[in-house]
Amino acid sequence: MSTENEGNEGTAVPSVPSAPPVPAAAPEGTPQEGPPAPQAPPAVPADAPTAQVPAETYQEGAGQSADPSAGHGQYPYAPPSPQQPPADPAAWPPPPPTVPSYADGGAPPAWGAPAHSEPEHPRKRRASGLVAAVAVAALVAGGVGGALGYWAADSNDSGSSGSTTVAASNSPKDFKRAAGTVAGVAASALPSVVTIDAQSGDGEGGTGTGFVYDKEGHILTNNHVVASAADSGQLTATFSNGKKYDAEVVGRAQGYDVAVLKLKNAPDGLTPLALGDSDKVAVGDSTIAIGAPFGLSNTVTTGIISAKDRPVASGDGSSNKNSYMSALQTDASINPGNSGGPLLDAGGAVIGINSAIQSTSGGGVGQSQAGSIGLGFAIPVNQAKNVAEQLIKTGQPVYPVIGATVTMEEKTGGAVISDEGAGGTPAVTPNGPAAQAGLKAGDVITKFNDTTVESGPTLIGEIWTHKPGDKVTLTYKRDGRTATAELTLGERKGDS
Repeated sequence: MSTENEGNEGTAVPSVPSAPPVPAAAPEGTPQEGPPAPQAPPAVPADAPTAQVPAETYQEGAGQSADPSAGHGQYPYAPPSPQQPPADPAAWPPPPPTVPSYADGGAPPAWGAPAHSEPEHPRKRRASGLVAAVAVAALVAGGVGGALGYWAADSNDSGSSGSTTVAASNSPKDFKRAAGTVAGVAASALPSVVTIDAQSGDGEGGTGTGFVYDKEGHILTNNHVVASAADSGQLTATFSNGKKYDAEVVGRAQGYDVAVLKLKNAPDGLTPLALGDSDKVAVGDSTIAIGAPFGLSNTVTTGIISAKDRPVASGDGSSNKNSYMSALQTDASINPGNSGGPLLDAGGAVIGINSAIQSTSGGGVGQSQAGSIGLGFAIPVNQAKNVAEQLIKTGQPVYPVIGATVTMEEKTGGAVISDEGAGGTPAVTPNGPAAQAGLKAGDVITKFNDTTVESGPTLIGEIWTHKPGDKVTLTYKRDGRTATAELTLGERKGDS
């Protein structure tokens, strides 16, 4: 899959368990013209992959209530005098008196009787979920939005002799939405979601999304959303009420595609979004995504969790380095500009960070980006929270590793340990976790704990859902025989 950066694309990973990881393109500010990204080298360390995964880059009307006492019954009613039949009996009865027509097309009130109108009650809206069929296609980054869109409508009644002012009987603020409805969740979450504008030093950039992580003013988002402006650019965060604040990068984790910003002169009263438990999410659970697709801030879409543990590899569009995740898949509409925004459950808790989309479009860099086809991918919030805490604490990420280099090839039946590591280094780090567990070059890792491993990116995504020091079990094949090995995950600090 591809991360939501604009102008980037990726290749999709087949459905679990037999599908390979989905390469994705990281979303960036605005689509950039240029040649396709270079192909990834044949091998990448499972603990510090840097090779580009082969992928395609893109990365009611206003009703007026009638008062029965108004206009009628103000004077005593006097029945008309009986009329005398005309000389010609055939002309009886006389035609009814002429009465004016009514704008609503209804019949006029009974002669001399007060008109009654039934008050119109607001209609209740009911949200419905649509389950989209899954189709394997090229992945497109959906992170950074393009041009800001808007629409306006103006209507005039021509040919009328006078002007008529119609006022709505109720304004939106008068309608209360229950906390469990989509409207209720959106109303509660929107004030804590920001649209991020990232401008690089050369003036290029785009928009993405983030959300309030704590009361100190930390904002959680994707690395690819802020990468172009992290070093010498400018970052701003705009809230749903229109207030804008300058921001700075606290820390970035390129491998996880997670970044933390800090608002400068953060206002008092910030409300962090509640974090859920992504490990307890089930396929079929309702989801709500909030973001700024194509620059359209404060956009809310709904869907369901359509799959879990989807292996995704994505590039940020500006380097040959990839990000890996064991993603939550959703059919909620996600487009370029949604990157970094929250994926919420039905109760309004964050369960993921929207990061990538899959698209049927297979164009190259510089071609127009496709929109959502109902396949979006989010970083599980449990993983994102661990990364965010580390970035806030030290400013740099920490990655769990097994101490071995694996190939990025697909359809190999597992993660194959390479013959050698980057720069001619040993594929299995001496005295590292894999070496101590007895693993060797050429071994094919087929399971990570109870999860089937189909490729190198799948293994990396699974490793990165854990922490250094966690004990795990690897199942592998060597010379046609299957064996298992238990090891304790090591660590690597920073992005290499």
